[in-house]
Amino acid sequence: MSVKIRLSRAGNKKRPFYRIVAADTRAPRDGRFLEKLGTYDPLTEDGTLDLKRDRVDYWIGVGALPTDTVARLLRKDAKANA
Repeated sequence: MSVKIRLSRAGNKKRPFYRIVAADTRAPRDGRFLEKLGTYDPLTEDGTLDLKRDRVDYWIGVGALPTDTVARLLRKDAKANA
């Protein structure tokens, strides 16, 4: 089983809200996931990002690959907390 850390879209039409999840690569974008790792709200002034950093580090440690967008968000979070 191959695992990715990716965004799962929620929210209403034209009002996106995303969950950051660890999911099997074969699962649909908004479908089944293994664990919810955080949320991302792009509509706020600074793009609110809320992460369970310890769980993200765990999944990356066991071989999960973040998508390009999630990797960018993780870098942004690391800079903000540094």
